Amino acid sequence: MERGKTLKRIQPWLLWSVILIGAVFVIKTKILTPPRIEIDTVVARDLTAQVYGNGTVEAKVMLAISSKITGRIIEIFADQGDQVTKGQLLTRLEDTDFIQQERQAQAALNKAEATRAVEETTLRKAQATLTLAEKNAQRFADLANKDLIAHLEFEQYQTASAVALEEVARSKAALQVIHMEEQLNQASLDLSRSRLADTRIFAPQDGVIISRNLEQGATVTLGLPIFTMADPQMIWVKANVDEALLGGVAVGKKAAITLRSDQNTSRPGEVVRLGRQSDRVTEELEVNVAFTPPLASYRLGEQADVLILAERKDGVPSLRATALISRANDRGVWRISQDELQFTKVQTGIEDRQGFTEIISGLTHGDQVALAPPAEMAKFKDGMKVRSQ
Repeated sequence: MERGKTLKRIQPWLLWSVILIGAVFVIKTKILTPPRIEIDTVVARDLTAQVYGNGTVEAKVMLAISSKITGRIIEIFADQGDQVTKGQLLTRLEDTDFIQQERQAQAALNKAEATRAVEETTLRKAQATLTLAEKNAQRFADLANKDLIAHLEFEQYQTASAVALEEVARSKAALQVIHMEEQLNQASLDLSRSRLADTRIFAPQDGVIISRNLEQGATVTLGLPIFTMADPQMIWVKANVDEALLGGVAVGKKAAITLRSDQNTSRPGEVVRLGRQSDRVTEELEVNVAFTPPLASYRLGEQADVLILAERKDGVPSLRATALISRANDRGVWRISQDELQFTKVQTGIEDRQGFTEIISGLTHGDQVALAPPAEMAKFKDGMKVRSQ
């Protein structure tokens, strides 16, 4: 009986003892014990800063091949995808009217040349007549001065000389008119020949036909493109790159290009041109990256990704980029010294796509820093005790 009462008195104390011991254990292990964190160490690495851009495959030189005249297409000798050479005949337009115009212009020129020949003969005859008339006038003038002939007879020869002189002047003027007619007819002939030549359309340079816009029988008007041609020697990716990532991007930098149709293949490229005006909305700049060597087969407008090798450094101190935090206006890390956290400002350099960032100053080789999710790192304080996992 007494024993049972004793047990009843002991049980509450025993229960409270167990609760107290459990509470002490929880406080010690969960509250007072420093949290476990992952640690990263400053080590030397080879870093490559690559700048990403996305764009489309385009040709630097795109030519719209059109006609200088209006006409009906009689024949087409090229199609989409054809490789053509400079001077190759691509299209022939109807030329019947232009052939007739050329013949008319040639006939008019021939007529003017014949008229000129006749007038030149007339001029020579007039000059001979003038020479004779001047001699007669001079001879009879001497006779009239000596009163050997009547003055009236002398005046007749003098008038004949003046008439011959006017005839020479008329012939010379007529020749000038004929010469101008010849020039006009020659210009008309050249124009008709030029228009006749325009009925045949040739490739202006070596290239690839990207599109054929008209077919045989269609009527082409001035400036209407019949073909679109690209120069295959300069096929590039028009990539859009974030302005914040343009540091180190310059003409001549190497790049890797991945086409959407072949994402497992990386093709070599090179930056050949940088835009001079950014998009004010997207805050991106156009960067032209050429394929090196040029692509043998391509599709203009295809999506492509580029990685531009902006900078490479070998054996530089580095950390994982996730270790870096911003505090006020400073960028730094939580350095671990004797199991305590200390915020340390650092100066960073290049960052590669593997997630490592160069440390220029603030840390030395072998320093350890804390790694944790951003929410956890926001709770860190200077002097806080931590344990490594």
